[in-house]
Amino acid sequence: MDSAKLRSFVDTAWEQDIVPQLVDYIRIPNKSPAFDKDWQTAGHMQRAVDLIAGWCKAQPIEGLTVEVMQLEGRTPLIYMEIPGEGDDCVLLYGHLDKQPEMTGWFEGLGPWTPVLKDDKLYGRGGADDGYAAYASLTAIRALREAGGKHARCVVIIEGCEESGSYDLPHYIDALKQRIGTPSLVVCLDSGCGNYDQLWCTTSLRGLVGGDIRIDVLTEGVHSGDGSGIVPSSFRVFRDLMERLEDSATGKILPKGFHVPIPKQRQQQAAVCAKVLGDGLWKRFPWAPGTKPMAKDRTEMVLNRTWRPYVELIGIDGVPATASAGNVLRPYTTAKLSLRIPPRADADECLALLKKVMTEKPLHGAKVTFSSEKASCGWDAPPLASWLETACAKASHTLFGKPCVYMGEGGTIPFMGMLGEKFPDAQFMITGVLGPQSNAHGPNEFLHLPMGKRLTACVAMVLEEHLVRARGGKSGGGAAKAKAKAKAKSKPAAKAAAKPAAKGKAKAGRGKRK
Repeated sequence: MDSAKLRSFVDTAWEQDIVPQLVDYIRIPNKSPAFDKDWQTAGHMQRAVDLIAGWCKAQPIEGLTVEVMQLEGRTPLIYMEIPGEGDDCVLLYGHLDKQPEMTGWFEGLGPWTPVLKDDKLYGRGGADDGYAAYASLTAIRALREAGGKHARCVVIIEGCEESGSYDLPHYIDALKQRIGTPSLVVCLDSGCGNYDQLWCTTSLRGLVGGDIRIDVLTEGVHSGDGSGIVPSSFRVFRDLMERLEDSATGKILPKGFHVPIPKQRQQQAAVCAKVLGDGLWKRFPWAPGTKPMAKDRTEMVLNRTWRPYVELIGIDGVPATASAGNVLRPYTTAKLSLRIPPRADADECLALLKKVMTEKPLHGAKVTFSSEKASCGWDAPPLASWLETACAKASHTLFGKPCVYMGEGGTIPFMGMLGEKFPDAQFMITGVLGPQSNAHGPNEFLHLPMGKRLTACVAMVLEEHLVRARGGKSGGGAAKAKAKAKAKSKPAAKAAAKPAAKGKAKAGRGKRK
């Protein structure tokens, strides 16, 4: 494969074709079903599907098939197949639904207003994750144009990832026979520590949460009359939170929310801390005088990726300050979002959260908990040597720097589910969500140079995957070449036996333990 030709093709495709498509995509307010209960009648989901599927169908990739599927009562899914060499299979994943608007966009920017400025495309969903379908097919097409080959590829673009991917398992089951058994999964919905090299995600935190409501009255009363007799519902909530979280440090107190951090992940965290330096924390839009929760950068990485932390993401029962009167409010409802470690059981954590937040509240206040989310995290299987080599080669070729492995603090429910269904698959989880890209928040942007290079990296990994598939599970072309070298210096029978045994041993190390 001609890497220079590959990169040139990818750059041209992004500039002339993909960016205009993403501009149109950003304009569509296709909020995920969790944030738009009327998504079917609104028609935005269908518009996004039509836009992306239409572009995909027009791509001149021999053998490409594009199908829009919609199981009854489910969000739609775009399913694509591209024939390739051999019997192996690669599954590439992305999604087309979006987070809600959020406030705080800079002047001239907005969630549904695409703005191209300084190599960045602003607007909701471009980086999370509208580019995935375009990048996946462009990587395949670029690989072919540059003289490379790949295994059979399956591309899945779902419509409810931001709502927890609750529809996806139904599609995976329905498509099980057509998909087959992928040996490599490529997910373009993750982050990067900087825009200077390839980043691969090794783990994801899970997520549990829900609404906790504290009632002390059936209606509000004058605060001068009731305070001192009637307890504040907010104070009861504060007391319940103290059971969950140390207010001075943010540490989650119940041991049931914690898991041991594997030694390899600690080592990878130290590497990430060294690579990123103070950029690890300076990338956030700090209010003046605010400081990070930890001083040690490695601890910051581990806090973000392997330790549980909670955030209050919504509150009801509290009027806006402009309309606040001297009233002792009858209730407070808080929406909690608790990130849990990759290996924690989400259902057990949700049950523990409910128990901690509802048992024996102050003053006998009425407390109810309505659970909303229970998504497990994910910890990658041991990295196969061929994939490590492939990612290193792609990063050095296209960025001039090594590939870095880091856990992510967010949740991609799809990964845990697919990890269970395909336990022997290798995973290349990566993405363009880097410093200040601000997915889910205001001023979200897609870093275009990163998008281009990442697309080319995927193409190179697809080629290396085929080399590995052809050479057996022995670590790809390097192991195959080593076996040939041994064959020249040893009797044929011994040379044939020893590389095979070595290949088997390496394959075993690539499986989930």
